[in-house]
Amino acid sequence: MSLTVTTESHKGLPMDEKNPVAINMVIRQDPFYITLDASALLAISVLLVLGMHFIDRPVLEFLIILVPICLLIHNDYLNFLKLGPGGTPPTPSGYARLTWYRLFTLRDPFSPPPRDPAQQPAAGILSRLPYRPGPRPIVAGLAPQRQLNQHGSLPANSLLRSALSALTAAAPHKFVTATSCLEKHGFALFALHPLNVCGNGEVCHIHTSDRSLHLNLHPDDIKEVLAKGWGQRHPMAWEGMIQSPVPRTFTMIYAPRDESDLRIVCKIIEAAVWYTIAEKVEIPPPSES
Repeated sequence: MSLTVTTESHKGLPMDEKNPVAINMVIRQDPFYITLDASALLAISVLLVLGMHFIDRPVLEFLIILVPICLLIHNDYLNFLKLGPGGTPPTPSGYARLTWYRLFTLRDPFSPPPRDPAQQPAAGILSRLPYRPGPRPIVAGLAPQRQLNQHGSLPANSLLRSALSALTAAAPHKFVTATSCLEKHGFALFALHPLNVCGNGEVCHIHTSDRSLHLNLHPDDIKEVLAKGWGQRHPMAWEGMIQSPVPRTFTMIYAPRDESDLRIVCKIIEAAVWYTIAEKVEIPPPSES
């Protein structure tokens, strides 16, 4: 028996939060294959025959089931590590915690959460967003949750950070930028006096590896974002008897690929600010030209 995988791990320069333009990474989830050539098939047949004569039947049945399960878990754990740093420690205990949360993940991340009539602000502000060009990216993981393809461009990522820094410079009594307290990695925008508190007032954070974002939006705005293809709900954004680490409004926004995407992402971040502090702001995206 052999485990056949094709591996393409992180490429490019090491991760550097202070120099995002110098980062070029590829995230790939390896599939799980078990291939049996003639030699492997013969070896397994011999082991099974010997096992039937020298090992108790319940023990043999247990081993036959256990081996592929162990291989599957090992492959899944390696894929978890390849998603890079995030809110969950890259350790066996962190992986075990996420495995537990998988039992409760959203079955449909493209359906908006229900509105709460008592929620403030009472409505969202996004309307008539253009449709995002092209298909949705492939997304994997819980914490971290990352895009596996269509990673954002480095120039657009740099411009987005500059836009958020400019917002804090224009309103230092309302906003500040720092490392995300939810992801514990990555650039984040915080509101100093949040109405809807998430992660010490975190409005949004940008993932260094794929340049996508996480933020909170009003259910009205989540509906618009999902309908126009700009993001999807976080798989742990549920409500139920089991408490989720993130709110039901937690949403992933796909990485901006160019300045056209960047303008829409800035509008979505404006909606995240609106949901967090119930105040409208304007984030004019800087231009390369």
